[in-house]
Amino acid sequence: MSKSTIGVLSVCSAMTLLSACVVQERVYSPPPRPVYVPPPPAPVYAAPEPGIVVRVNEAPPPLPDYEQPPCPEMGYLWTPGYWAYGSAGYFWVPGTWVSPPQVGVLWTPGYWGWGGGVYIFHAGYWGPHVGFYGGVNYGGGYVGVGFAGARWVNNSVAYNTSVTNVNTTIVHNTYNQTVINNVTVNKVSYNGGPSGVAAAPTPQEQMAAREQHVAPTPLQTQHVAQASQNHALLAAVNQGRPAIAATPRPGAFNAPNVVPARAAGGPVPARAAGGAMPGNAGPGNAGMSPAMRESRSMTPAAAPTVQPPPQHPAAGAPPPRPAIAGLPPAHPAAPKPAAPRKAPAKAPAENREHENR
Repeated sequence: MSKSTIGVLSVCSAMTLLSACVVQERVYSPPPRPVYVPPPPAPVYAAPEPGIVVRVNEAPPPLPDYEQPPCPEMGYLWTPGYWAYGSAGYFWVPGTWVSPPQVGVLWTPGYWGWGGGVYIFHAGYWGPHVGFYGGVNYGGGYVGVGFAGARWVNNSVAYNTSVTNVNTTIVHNTYNQTVINNVTVNKVSYNGGPSGVAAAPTPQEQMAAREQHVAPTPLQTQHVAQASQNHALLAAVNQGRPAIAATPRPGAFNAPNVVPARAAGGPVPARAAGGAMPGNAGPGNAGMSPAMRESRSMTPAAAPTVQPPPQHPAAGAPPPRPAIAGLPPAHPAAPKPAAPRKAPAKAPAENREHENR
């Protein structure tokens, strides 16, 4: 091998070694920091006290007299009927059996109470204990204080057969306990005021009001909505004796076990019926939607407002249009200006002389 060849090989070897020693500079970038996203807060239902949903000038009608339908199946709890208020006046929400939203809760009925010159409705709720419901004797175990119709035993509902209508061949978890009613039995459907129930919350009911509550179930909300659209449930129509006083399940207004009222609890004043007559109180005016009832209060009638003077139409303007529902009324036509009064004619001279004599 020649010296030139050996030299070339040496140079190539040296270049190969040098290329292997080249330092490659790497740029270090820190990994992105994890972004912490807090979990969404757990849904919390605000207690309805003082969850005022409706204010009315007139007292609700007396409670109708009706029987409790039999419990449809084990685990259901009774929710008594009551008078609700809509745009056509008071309407009856039938009592019904409801599957509770969770184990261990009991239903506190809503009630009407007098306050500030109006009747105020306080919404019902589910909770571990029964709270204050105005001292109203709704029946079916709701005698004005607490609930004697059923209780929870080992995560199951046990029914008191002395006040609850259950078929013991189907429902076996029962007991029999006599209920001593210390509340005057009447059909008054509200608390306070000149003729309402005179009752105040007990210490136990005050504690129950501060407990965590659960909202009415969707079926209960639908039940009230259906009642508000039923023309026959208006107090102005049924005069306090609804044909559907209670149902076996929420919304089952046509079920075989629907119970009619045996009698009205008392006369229904015309103003308590909202002034609505059977001929013009259609189903579309029977009541507000549940969302409106939860977010809006019906305040007493406002004082009459002073209307601005009518504007005179321009010359040659078309006659005023007739009033149409949903449209503002047309301005009335301007009255014609009165003719100028003429000065009295002067009496003849001879008549004036006669008058002066």
